[in-house]
Amino acid sequence: MKKLIGIGAACAVVGFIGLQVFPAKKIGIPTEDIGTNPPERFDIGAPPEVASILRRACFDCHTNETKWPLYARMAPGSWLMARDVHNGRNHLNLSHWADSDEEERQSDKENCWEQIEAGAMPPWFYIYPLHMGAKLSAADKSTLKDWLMKDAGKKKEEAVAAKEDGDAKADEKKAEDKDAAKADAPKAEDEPAKGGSGATGKPARLTTNAKKQAKK
Repeated sequence: MKKLIGIGAACAVVGFIGLQVFPAKKIGIPTEDIGTNPPERFDIGAPPEVASILRRACFDCHTNETKWPLYARMAPGSWLMARDVHNGRNHLNLSHWADSDEEERQSDKENCWEQIEAGAMPPWFYIYPLHMGAKLSAADKSTLKDWLMKDAGKKKEEAVAAKEDGDAKADEKKAEDKDAAKADAPKAEDEPAKGGSGATGKPARLTTNAKKQAKK
C-alpha cells in the first residue's frame, strides 16, 4: 500500500512539473498574459463605496490592475486565470475608458448592470473557491445599480427632446411660409375686368327673338 502511495505521489510530482513546462499557448491558453499589467490606467470617477466593490469583484479581470497571486503563476491555475483575465479585458477594460466618450462609457455601465442583475457577473467559477470576497451581497448590488444606472437613458431623452424641438421649428417655418404665400397671392378684386359675359369673357350671343326686336 505504501508503495502504491509513493508511486502515486511521484507521478503527481512529475505531472505537476510537466504542466509547468507544457506549451499551453499551443492549445489556445494566452500564457503571455500571466503576471502582466499593461501601463494604461483610468480613474473611473466612482464614489469610494462603489470603487471598493469594483476592486474586489471586477478589477482582476476588467482592468490593467490584476492581482496575480502565487497560484496564478503555476499551471494549471495560471492557465485558468490567464484565460479569464484575457477574455475579461477584451470584453471590457475599465483602464481603457480614457479612449471612450461619455456615451460609450454609459453604455458599458448599463451593460455591466444587466450582467450583474442576471447573476452572470462576477462568474461563479471566479468566486468559488478562491475569490469569495468577490461575491456580491444585495447591498453591494444596490450600491452598484445606483451608480451604474444613474444616467441611464439620459442620452436617449436628450435625443428625443432635440428631435421634438426640431420638429416644432420645422412646423413653425412651414406655417410662416404658408402665411407669406397667402400675403403675396393676387386678390380677385384686383384683377382687371374683362369684356363680355360668362366665365369665358366672350361676347354674348343674341337669341332669335332678340335679333327680331333689334331689327325693329
